[in-house]
Amino acid sequence: MSWQAEIQQALYDFLTVTALAGRPLSAHDLQTEFLPAPHKPPSKMPAGKMAVYGFYCAGQWLKIGIAGPNSQARYTSQHYNPHSARSTLAASLLKDPGMRQRFTLQEPTVGKWIKSHCHRVNILLPAAHDRLLLALLEAFLHLRLHPRYEK
Repeated sequence: MSWQAEIQQALYDFLTVTALAGRPLSAHDLQTEFLPAPHKPPSKMPAGKMAVYGFYCAGQWLKIGIAGPNSQARYTSQHYNPHSARSTLAASLLKDPGMRQRFTLQEPTVGKWIKSHCHRVNILLPAAHDRLLLALLEAFLHLRLHPRYEK
């Protein structure tokens, strides 16, 4: 199954989870953006939105995270720089000897490597929804997709 199909199926199943939780969403509440490698990071969080995003490379999900409506840097740039925040994809890749060696990753170029080699998905929800719903979607995708750097 392709990375896009994995997300689409997971989101379809997540709609059932929200209904079971008494907080139903419709498919129209979820806007999905697929950014195949090489990709350009989003320049801003769309107004009135919050997001779950994920990075996929070499047959596996690497990281899935969330960004609230006021988390522009988290959504747009932090994951491409190992020193921009406490937990970033760039830092995780550099700390992973297997990935670092396999792809010859180096600190000055890891962000460029992510853009060139990783697919990215952005799942946008209206910010009017409860942040708990955003956290539930992130947790559901962690359990479903087993991202390498979400243990």
